Amino acid sequence: MYQPIEKESLLVKYFRIAGVVALYWFVSIVTVFVNKALLSGLNLDAPLFVTWYQVLTTTTICFTMSKLSKRFPNHVSFPEGNPFDRDTIRKVLPLSILFTAMIATNNLCLKYVGVAFYYVGRSLTTVFNVILTYTFLGQRTSYKATLCCVLIILGFWIGVDQESLTESFSLVGTVFGVLGSLSLSLYSIYTKRTLQFVKQEVWLLSYYNNVYSAVLFLPLMVLNGEVREVLNFEHLFTPWFWGAMTVGGLCGFAIGFVTTLQIKVTSPLTHNISGTAKACAQTVIATSWFHESKSLLWWISNGIVLLGSALYTRVKQVEMDKKHREDTNNQKV
Repeated sequence: MYQPIEKESLLVKYFRIAGVVALYWFVSIVTVFVNKALLSGLNLDAPLFVTWYQVLTTTTICFTMSKLSKRFPNHVSFPEGNPFDRDTIRKVLPLSILFTAMIATNNLCLKYVGVAFYYVGRSLTTVFNVILTYTFLGQRTSYKATLCCVLIILGFWIGVDQESLTESFSLVGTVFGVLGSLSLSLYSIYTKRTLQFVKQEVWLLSYYNNVYSAVLFLPLMVLNGEVREVLNFEHLFTPWFWGAMTVGGLCGFAIGFVTTLQIKVTSPLTHNISGTAKACAQTVIATSWFHESKSLLWWISNGIVLLGSALYTRVKQVEMDKKHREDTNNQKV
């Protein structure tokens, strides 16, 4: 009697997950191309300012929705919360620091490297996830999963080696890519923990993260010498410049939400793997869009990273299924 209902609910669940993952792919790829245009095509050497404006745009959208939900509760829905509450700041600020580091290093990496190499430059997320899961949660990784991580590292090393032979190679961008992978792994792990403090409300967590990040970016921009760079920018007061910046801000709002949403409906591991697979498709699109020619070994490195990530996912899936069966049998006994 209950079997059809179970299958139907499971099917709905799979469709919901597939829909969220597809949405993440679309928004993420569009955001990467838009950010690349803003960071490299405006002749404005102020990557943190560009990132800060995106954060400020998201903050403004969330603040507006919060106010509208109170005035028009039947038409606008937004979870109630105060980002300036002391207890909220104490619980969410650590995640917001990771959020700031993640988006800053991502944009800095994208500024210095091409969109095609951005995939390999950010491919160590799974490796860092394994290391940090053991460091902070004490969870050991199996021998097979460790071998998959070695495969990913091998692909990353070959990719960097091949990219270094081209004129577009940037050591600084590669370093920021590694730091971006590290901060993304940390952010993914701590997002699951922090969501409980905001009653699993994705919108509210996004709001808090962006409010705190908008403040955190101010001293970073000053230290990076971007204030004078922005004030001296020749197109600072032109409508098209702020229009382009606003488009980037809207993309930043969208990617922040769908990233948190994907982690919520899947897991930090699945999110990392989805991001890696998405980046592979992004690489193919980028090489075609920018008419780039890459060596066979360069493409092999991309394949190795993707293969290592896919095998890792499969290994972890088998291990979780085995553990679930063992727990079920123990409960029966």
